[in-house]
Amino acid sequence: NVNKRMNYSDVWKVLSDSEDAPEDYAPFKEMLFKMNELALILRNKRMARGSIDFDFPETYIKLNEEGVPVKVAPYERNDAHKLIEDFMLIANETVAEDAFWQEMPFVYRSHGNPDPEKIRSLSAFINNFGYHIHMKKDEVHPKELQKLLQSISGTDEEAIIARLCLRSMQQAKYTTDALGHFGLASKYYCHFTSPIRRYPDLQIHRIIKENLNGNLNDKRVGHYNEILEEVAKLSSSRERIADDAERETDKLKKCEYMSYRIGNEYDGVISSVASFGFFVELINTVEGLVHINSLLDDEYVYDDEKMELAAVHYNKSYKLGQKVRVKVKAANVRLRTVDFVLADEE
Repeated sequence: NVNKRMNYSDVWKVLSDSEDAPEDYAPFKEMLFKMNELALILRNKRMARGSIDFDFPETYIKLNEEGVPVKVAPYERNDAHKLIEDFMLIANETVAEDAFWQEMPFVYRSHGNPDPEKIRSLSAFINNFGYHIHMKKDEVHPKELQKLLQSISGTDEEAIIARLCLRSMQQAKYTTDALGHFGLASKYYCHFTSPIRRYPDLQIHRIIKENLNGNLNDKRVGHYNEILEEVAKLSSSRERIADDAERETDKLKKCEYMSYRIGNEYDGVISSVASFGFFVELINTVEGLVHINSLLDDEYVYDDEKMELAAVHYNKSYKLGQKVRVKVKAANVRLRTVDFVLADEE
């Protein structure tokens, strides 16, 4: 039963006591403040057990009527978004735990512990910045990564260390057993809240409805036990394909956007380093390559351990998290690549 359709930006205006808050939201103001209060309690409980919150900005791409990108920017995430996320997380956990104890055939969302070797590599890298991760018997508790993310908050190296933390983790997948969710520090987790756009949620809703209506008999349990392994496997593989398609589409439109801005200069941060050059991410989330051949002031070699390009003759290097100013050299929409040169190399 929907009493009022709302949007995130208007709810945020209410929660922040903005003068621009819509008048027709007034009857719901007290409820929204209570909701936000509850969301904060849920969030604090989750953080206390070690849940990891990666706050990477998603990309907002605005197109004109011809489909040409006219704006590329980080997608704004405020307390209204967090409020709904907190409610969705507790719904997913509650449903998953209930299904587990009822021993229902089910599709869980599982996230395994990180690979110990990747965590050791991460630990070695962050030691250069004065941080460390405590491991016990080749395992790391999610709270350790949470503490690391909190300690780097607001620093120059925050973005790159957070990204390396994410890369050190396994990919989440769908399973028929409750294997737990490392990132959320949750023992029971599933995807329940979006049946109109995600198949595993729809599958779960069907099982729950049958159970509520008393129709989850031995025959139906046998049916689900027969199909759910394949459902989980296929849902995981299709999710990868959908994510890749989304990423490629974003890259395509970002390249198209930058193709109209050849010669423009921007400030950015080095997001990854390789033997052939380094990638720079701009504030608007566009990423492009500064090729090693464009570095004309010296000869550079790649140091794998330090993840940096170091000059041979001078005391100079380019490393992860370093701020640089770049000029747009080229943008290939077909290949979905953007090429930068350092502004001062000109």
